Amino acid sequence: MAVYTEVTDEDLAEFLATYDLGAVLACKGIAEGVENSNYLLHTEAGYFILTLYEKRVRESDLPFFLGLMEHLAARGINCPQPVKNRNGLALGRLVDRPAVIVTFLDGMSVKRPDPKHCAMVGESLSLLHRAGTGFEIQRPNALSIEGWSPLFRASEARADEVLPGLAVTIAEELAWLQARWPRDLPKGIIHADLFPDNVFFLTGKLSGLIDFYFACNDTLVYDIAICLNAWCFEQNASFNITKGMALINGYERVRKLTDAEIAALPVLARGAALRFMLTRLFDWLNVPEGAMVRPKDPLEYVKKLRFHQYVTSARDYGLLR
Repeated sequence: MAVYTEVTDEDLAEFLATYDLGAVLACKGIAEGVENSNYLLHTEAGYFILTLYEKRVRESDLPFFLGLMEHLAARGINCPQPVKNRNGLALGRLVDRPAVIVTFLDGMSVKRPDPKHCAMVGESLSLLHRAGTGFEIQRPNALSIEGWSPLFRASEARADEVLPGLAVTIAEELAWLQARWPRDLPKGIIHADLFPDNVFFLTGKLSGLIDFYFACNDTLVYDIAICLNAWCFEQNASFNITKGMALINGYERVRKLTDAEIAALPVLARGAALRFMLTRLFDWLNVPEGAMVRPKDPLEYVKKLRFHQYVTSARDYGLLR
């Protein structure tokens, strides 16, 4: 979440005129994240999140995201729900951007997750995968391995400004992954961005999942690889195998991994580290002037990638079978 596009009081009033949300009491920009412009909207009807879609989100993908949130909620996943206007439409336009209002979820993200948090995340991820079954709209993962080379080319010329030799490191890693990327593993709906700031906890329990704007159809175990990167490293970039074990065990309480998925996990975790390094690198080098946004450091994922490069099996992530 971030703010790239400012919304005036007049623009907001015109947009909300077709909703039954009452008068606006407050509307404040949210600085966290890097993808879209987000506001905490408080009206007489309660609290909501107003999102203006920017950057990587294509307007043609929005029916997938909005429909998926409704599909998952109907199957027990607590996630934001699109708010429809009096014409029955969830998607509108605001300041010449596609825009949506979604319900507000109670809870807070954790800055320093412990193994209990990781176990709950693993279980919720598996429940999400199960709940995604039957969702009929398809969306390929635009940021899977086929999308990494174009993303790298967009930053290659300036990559060494961030770290000397980074361009060569990325090029070599891309070649390694392209030669080994697994293709024939179980697939379904994945979140693809289940970082700590996208998971809420309340009174010690996981209370909801947010930010489905990278969700897509892809390899299920790749979602675990993303979560291992996002949840199981300490601030000094060391991998916490206790957290990894908790996350994987939590996932397997709902769905057991196949032998092929277990064998592929080190390559997928390595690829997930490169994917987030590349998007962070592009964002770091391309912050729009005046945007209220805090780009995330790509070097965090350089360090994580170095760990994955020495992993030999899923046992190194805490899977003990």
